[in-house]
Amino acid sequence: MKHGIRRFPALWRATRLARRWYHARYDAYPDWRPSLALRRGLWDSARRAAQGGPRVLMATSVGSYAHAVTLESALAAALTFRGADVHVMLCDGMSACAECEASLYPDISAFTAHGPARDLCRDCRWPAEEVYATLGITVHRYGDWIAAAERVEARGIAADLPFDRIEGYTLDGLAIGEHAHAGALRFFATGSLTDEPQAEPVLRRYLESALLTAFATRRLLRTIGFASAVFTHGIYVPWGIVGEVARQERVHVSTWNVAYRKRRFIFSHDDTYHHTLMSEPRERWENLDLSLAQERELTQYLSSRREGLFDWIVFHRPTHQAPKEIAARVGVDLSRPVVGLLTNVSWDAQLHYPANAFPNMLEWLVRTCEYFAARPELQLLIRVHPAEISGFPPSRQPILGELRKRIPVLAPNIIVVPPESGMSTYGLMSLCGAAIIYGTKMGVELTSVGLPVIVAGEAWIRNKGITHDASSPEEYFRILDRLPFTERLGAEKLARARRYAYHFFFNRMIPLPFVEPKAGYPLYRLKLDSLEQLLPGASQGLDTICDGILGGTPFVLGDRETKVPELADSLS
Repeated sequence: MKHGIRRFPALWRATRLARRWYHARYDAYPDWRPSLALRRGLWDSARRAAQGGPRVLMATSVGSYAHAVTLESALAAALTFRGADVHVMLCDGMSACAECEASLYPDISAFTAHGPARDLCRDCRWPAEEVYATLGITVHRYGDWIAAAERVEARGIAADLPFDRIEGYTLDGLAIGEHAHAGALRFFATGSLTDEPQAEPVLRRYLESALLTAFATRRLLRTIGFASAVFTHGIYVPWGIVGEVARQERVHVSTWNVAYRKRRFIFSHDDTYHHTLMSEPRERWENLDLSLAQERELTQYLSSRREGLFDWIVFHRPTHQAPKEIAARVGVDLSRPVVGLLTNVSWDAQLHYPANAFPNMLEWLVRTCEYFAARPELQLLIRVHPAEISGFPPSRQPILGELRKRIPVLAPNIIVVPPESGMSTYGLMSLCGAAIIYGTKMGVELTSVGLPVIVAGEAWIRNKGITHDASSPEEYFRILDRLPFTERLGAEKLARARRYAYHFFFNRMIPLPFVEPKAGYPLYRLKLDSLEQLLPGASQGLDTICDGILGGTPFVLGDRETKVPELADSLS
């Protein structure tokens, strides 16, 4: 999620004055001065009381991530009101980070030569630093915690380590190479570095930056002594490395990301939500007893997902179409069994998942197409994720192009709906008797309306006792051999799927009433009428988050949830 100015590299590299004007004009960062002016005594008293309290590190790191600064500054204030001594960590210049993307560098050799130092780094830190300075919160810069010898060491390792050993490289047990590799994939917006001529120098930049992040974080945590660290994502460089070090130093980790639903966020303990949502204890949801009102609420929200009425991000807004019309448009024969297949964006969150049946999404897709070519009695309907072209950054490795390299001509029973199509994914899946997924989140929605789902990768619906989960190619093809499924999910499994869907969409996605959606970048702004909105007891969502950060309680709402305004209005 990036602001429109980032799509024009020349403009993004404009002067500091122009960028200051941009941030001020478009309200990218929160201005805490009005709220503090109204209740200066309350805030000063809270800060004094928090001295000596449990230290919490907001590892914001990338200052130009305005949406992270917005939320994390609010959490910093809320945690201060709860007695925490909050500090912040900001990067003041690295060789590569999550802010860097190939789309910003028409000449990637300029990036490999200089990194972001000549453009992105110049004005990354100061907006965030000003926000935290207004609150009077201690800010630590990466550079202040890296010794000269460590800079030499990082540079040497990044230059000398054999290229084929970088992804698996560890330092003192820290998975440095994994996050550096994920960062490089994100930079190129591709699922593989194989065909990127500049892959090696870019990956080496991310390796050096990952090492420096580890050195800075380790020294800061050991010197100051923190009880907890909070940051977004929990993957890539720098946040994945911060998480690796914090866990090793026995500092409690809380990661977050923007949820599907407006005004809501997903928080996780100890690791990125990409991992934790697959492994969280089942007892948190499988015994939910949904009331009729909650069932209606879930049904209405799932219906709204077709047009994204209550969501932050919508990849397209399809018009309503009848199943027969959809089938005719894409060439599906409704007299024969149809199996859906949903891809995801190839570069997103490329981490190690030991339960995956295949090493990557492309291999899964190729092997699946080969399988269906030998099953002409079935039709395979492939829907390529719209975010390949509508997301930011757009993928530089379209999955169909990669598929054609391996299978130039698909079997006639395989039908492909490309990412640019305005066809509704929900409408397409309504034609199917089953769906196959790798890492898409759609599995939660499809099972909750009764569609059987086969999981070959790291989808969050895995391990819930709802889907057909494959952990090896052999297991995967044994499941496919049972197709076509003759029935949809039975009543018991459907009820289980809906309990999990309610847990996922309503209890794991935590609302913050003082976060207001807005057009442009970032997706939201703070709308605080008073500092009292951040006090304990003012918001169940905020209490849930702060209690989790400070006390390790689950980041799961209870039964007393306050509805999000849009959905509440629609239900009234």
